[in-house]
Amino acid sequence: MSGPGASLGMDILDGFKLGLKHCGDKLGGLPVEVIVGDDQMKPEVGVQVSTRMMEKDKVDFVTGIVFSNVMMAVAKPITDAGIFLISANAGPSPLAGAGCMPNLFTVSWQNDQTHEAMGKYLQDKGIKRLYLMAPNYQAGKDGLEGVKRYFKGEIVAEVYTEVNQPDYAAELTQLRAANPEAVFVFYPGGMGVNFIKQYAQAGLKEKYPLYTTAFTTNQAVLPAMGDAALGIINASFWSPDLDNAVNKKFVADFQAAYNHLPSLFAAQGYDTALLIDSAIRQVNGDLNDKDGLRAAFRKADFKSVRGSFRFNHNHFPIQDFYIRQVVKDSNGILTNKITGVAFQDHADAYHEQCSMKW
Repeated sequence: MSGPGASLGMDILDGFKLGLKHCGDKLGGLPVEVIVGDDQMKPEVGVQVSTRMMEKDKVDFVTGIVFSNVMMAVAKPITDAGIFLISANAGPSPLAGAGCMPNLFTVSWQNDQTHEAMGKYLQDKGIKRLYLMAPNYQAGKDGLEGVKRYFKGEIVAEVYTEVNQPDYAAELTQLRAANPEAVFVFYPGGMGVNFIKQYAQAGLKEKYPLYTTAFTTNQAVLPAMGDAALGIINASFWSPDLDNAVNKKFVADFQAAYNHLPSLFAAQGYDTALLIDSAIRQVNGDLNDKDGLRAAFRKADFKSVRGSFRFNHNHFPIQDFYIRQVVKDSNGILTNKITGVAFQDHADAYHEQCSMKW
């Protein structure tokens, strides 16, 4: 809720609040108290915040968690306490595989999945020489692994930068010297704003086509990027122009409530509220029925903004993924438009390592 990733956390919260409103300001018919904590993108702070929520506030559910380094620190303490952790964003690979947890459900995606969609797109496009860049933490490593899982051309370089690094001049000089055919980056939040603007200012955008995922060119940061983001191809499981009734209502009501288009983070927060509402309803409001709640979460009996959605046995989504392009709408506002489908009913690469059975 603060620092370079603040816009992402705020959008998740705003999306959750809209979902709560659409559920009648209750979840499963029960009154709700929403307690907000700021992990500051620091694992140790995330542990402190979640411990206070569990011990002092006696919460029934924990949700949010933008960054995977924080998720890796808090997931086990929360779920070991018998509390359900519903991730509205972070989906690190260890928790999708051998480290899967009965009380952890990830509404968003597994980190690799969206990047796999772009890797497939680049492979299908016939790109031969690709330059990779990401911040040096779990999601950055997962992301580049996802690209490499489907892209079979030459990886010219695989560069990991500091988390929250503000200046990429040295890295851009190295990139230019490498002379790749194309570049793929994963830089969420403020990192993406800085990188995209500096990439364009360095005159590289026209010379080396830049590809990414929705985490870099999402609606929450596009205004700050400006025209530097225009035309960039990215992959996502969701887009504001997805043509289904739930999504149309979500986008219109979000824009009316907050005076800007929602990002995928807001969409994830919205779906999280609807998922929790559906699970509580199925146990008739009995929050002590942990087995019943777990079974209800697995069913995912709610209408998602993304359309098709279901959980795999590891409690990570099986869903469609799209290719999008940053464009200006009829009002001159930067947004993303779907240009194609990368995957349908796509499961993550780690679920076979998860021993949980349904």
